[in-house]
Amino acid sequence: PAPGLTYDRANVPANDEGRLAMTTAPAQSYRYVLMETEGPIAYVTMNRPEKRNALSVDHMQELIDCFTAIGERQDVAVVILRGNGPAFCSGHDLREMVGGDPAFYRHVFDVCTRLMETIQGIPQPVIAQVQGIATAAGCQLVATCDLVVAAEDARFATPGVKIGLFCSTPMVALSRAVGRKKALEMLLTGEPISAGEAQAAGLVNRVVPAERLADETRALAEKIAAASGFVVGIGKQAFYRQLEMAQPQAYAYAKEVMSLNALAADAQEGMCAFL
Repeated sequence: PAPGLTYDRANVPANDEGRLAMTTAPAQSYRYVLMETEGPIAYVTMNRPEKRNALSVDHMQELIDCFTAIGERQDVAVVILRGNGPAFCSGHDLREMVGGDPAFYRHVFDVCTRLMETIQGIPQPVIAQVQGIATAAGCQLVATCDLVVAAEDARFATPGVKIGLFCSTPMVALSRAVGRKKALEMLLTGEPISAGEAQAAGLVNRVVPAERLADETRALAEKIAAASGFVVGIGKQAFYRQLEMAQPQAYAYAKEVMSLNALAADAQEGMCAFL
């Protein structure tokens, strides 16, 4: 019942045993991405450890396909994005970037933009589970994800200025996640910041010991998964839509979303149970 929402859990037909009939996307085989589900939680793992999970065009396209498929599944409530190996993500694959022409570079950044928009566009919240480094487009991934849990030894940077390629596209996500001064400091110096600094700046939600990273990320995912996925999907979509609106327009939009949300079976049942 919310404008533009892609699915409605309240209207999914029940199967013969009375449970919700789940729509499951066909299994996909990827070269650079692993995807598995544990209950209502999907794990998307970037799997180029020897390249510090660098984002080649093929890798990004696989991530887009994977997140798109997850967005159509009603049995997945939360997604955890993580990187295999010692790093979360080291950014674009620079070997692929050398010697290109303008059309190729536009293609690279178009695919990257579609990846970031896909992550924020699916109804399920996406939590980044960050270990090691998250630099350049890897830092952009972190800033794009809805929530972030980082190991104490994680580091974040937008170091493009040091190699003559300013982190202009990572800047879009970074400047919307942290304050202007901190974003510019990271962009202009290229120096890494600690997990603690990232948390203070608003880039990271929680900082935990490395040995607790997986458990703490899953615990956060389980808290979110306990709520109605239909309602969480409405809330995520509305959050991003209202961010760039002027306050009067944001209230007008949010008022309409909330009014229609109140009509949903999940909301009616929840309010009655509370009363």
